[in-house]
Amino acid sequence: MFSTDDTIVAVATPPGRAGLGVVRVAGPQAVAIAARLAPGPGLAARVATLRRLASLPDSDGAGAAAIDQVVITWFAAPASYTGDDVVEISAHGSPVLLDRIVRNAMAAGARLAAPGEFTLRAFLNGKLDLVQAEAVADLIDAVTPAQARLAFDQLDGTLSHALATIGEALFDLRVRLEASLDFPDEGYHFVEPGAVARECEAVRAQVVALLATARRGRLLREGCRVALVGAPNVGKSLLFNALLGSSRAIVTPVAGTTRDLLTERCDIGGLAVTLIDTAGVRESDEAIEQEGIARARQAAGAADVRVVVLDRSQPYPSGHDVARGGATVIVANKSDLPTAWHGEHERVTIAASALTGDGLDAVRRAIVRAAVASESLEDTPAIANARHTALLERVEARLGDAAEQAGSGEGEEIVLATLQDAFAALDEIVGKRSSEDVLRQIFARFCIGK
Repeated sequence: MFSTDDTIVAVATPPGRAGLGVVRVAGPQAVAIAARLAPGPGLAARVATLRRLASLPDSDGAGAAAIDQVVITWFAAPASYTGDDVVEISAHGSPVLLDRIVRNAMAAGARLAAPGEFTLRAFLNGKLDLVQAEAVADLIDAVTPAQARLAFDQLDGTLSHALATIGEALFDLRVRLEASLDFPDEGYHFVEPGAVARECEAVRAQVVALLATARRGRLLREGCRVALVGAPNVGKSLLFNALLGSSRAIVTPVAGTTRDLLTERCDIGGLAVTLIDTAGVRESDEAIEQEGIARARQAAGAADVRVVVLDRSQPYPSGHDVARGGATVIVANKSDLPTAWHGEHERVTIAASALTGDGLDAVRRAIVRAAVASESLEDTPAIANARHTALLERVEARLGDAAEQAGSGEGEEIVLATLQDAFAALDEIVGKRSSEDVLRQIFARFCIGK
């Protein structure tokens, strides 16, 4: 299993230059290592202390030289993020300087932390359950306010509390069934078969209510892929730039300027959208353009939402030569020019001008509607993680089996075994039964300093 006996160190702030950078040291030797790096009176817990940071003496005995003036804060165990002694060194944010501090800490006895190891220690020390630990990574990765709100809601324990309520009900039922099995000769029954079935269905209803938000939650957490498709020169790349709010794609009057897929992430109506600009679809004998068109069709087929861009200043096309499947939004671009269409075509499209910005809000709303279907993004969903969903579906299925077994008069030991499987899946969600391989996979998503 993972070791928490040694002391780890890493830069906790993002890469690059900044006004400040933080180096985090956690473990049993954290305070001693900080004392070697910044000699002076003993640190007081939770008191920010100004110190001169020195490099360690050279192997030839040369004295230590000051390298920066820093603020050191010691968070004494167990009242820290990880549950260990944690020392945070706030220095000037030069990458070279921060790297030197890390190297000095390693020379003083620490080792470089693995990705997510600080949060892993928080989990192993009981400061967070696995749902909350995963939420830390989601909060760091959030690119929209809705994603950040969802992640913090789970970090704050909303889902953990709901799972605990379900677990308590299951545990109470298990205890009564086990008590009945412990006294078979006396004929004691601490719960009647009919009550077992009803209680299983009541708990199952709570699980179903959580699962009802799973699609919306996963959409918010993972976002969606939106592909802009259409013929050459209809304004796909200009619309791509307009939706992004930056000139990311090259725009020229020359047909076939876009040859390959261009992707960027952006916030559209609260959704984290991976926006994809594609090559114009047409008949072509050129090998490079043919490959670009093939990729455009593949992107359209794989996208959650396809935005078919048409040129309203040209006659309405007889067909849209793009891969079918998924939700579709049809945009009549170039609304700033005189239209060449008749009324029936206007009714099935969204008029917009990527050049002037007219109609772009309507395009954004249509993309969100197509992505979420009948879901609402107003309320924060309870479930957003595919791992949680899969395990809760297993809980729901086993509760249904247990209710059926109890209702048909199966033995209490059979019902109990089924409930134990449901309980095990519930424990796996919060990390009470997760294997070492699962933990490695989860915490590998984190950055080094978290």
